[in-house]
Amino acid sequence: MPADVDYLKSLLRPYPDFPKKGIVFLDIFPLLRDPIAFETLITHFVHRLTSHTIALAPSKKIDVVVGLDARGFLLGPIIAMRLGAAFVPVRKRGKLPGETIHAEYQKEYGVDVFEMQADAIKPGQTVVVVDDLVATGGSAKAAGELVAKLGGKTLEYLFIIELTFLKPEEKLDAPLYSVVKVDE
Repeated sequence: MPADVDYLKSLLRPYPDFPKKGIVFLDIFPLLRDPIAFETLITHFVHRLTSHTIALAPSKKIDVVVGLDARGFLLGPIIAMRLGAAFVPVRKRGKLPGETIHAEYQKEYGVDVFEMQADAIKPGQTVVVVDDLVATGGSAKAAGELVAKLGGKTLEYLFIIELTFLKPEEKLDAPLYSVVKVDE
């Protein structure tokens, strides 16, 4: 494992039995409180995008970074700025002004809805989707559906933490990249 990944992983704080018994919650906020760690994380993502993901795009650039409500909002704008790309938020139903499109996704206890402003992505634009954690892949899949509805092309999904045992990549329409993989 590269030294930067070891460093970032060492700062994630586990909380057993949160939010419910049997779940170990990994808190990303210690990364954000440490300016060197936060810079390391952003630089890691930008390096991945510029050294690998951009090659997948016919235009050799990323036009839009989509951040998922709410922790994707902490990472997405900074990554977008570094890439010279637009930032587009995906929010829960009723939180965005103007005309929106929506996609449903399955949650543990029912269905939830993500929305995106209807003019946020233009047909043919290349997109990466970012969030803090991917478990089953349901919310990321919904974000990818929103991108596709507007004619965008998702190149990759980026996460700090991936729960690999839940096989989230099986739901997604583009490759998944995560910094920290949790196998149990």
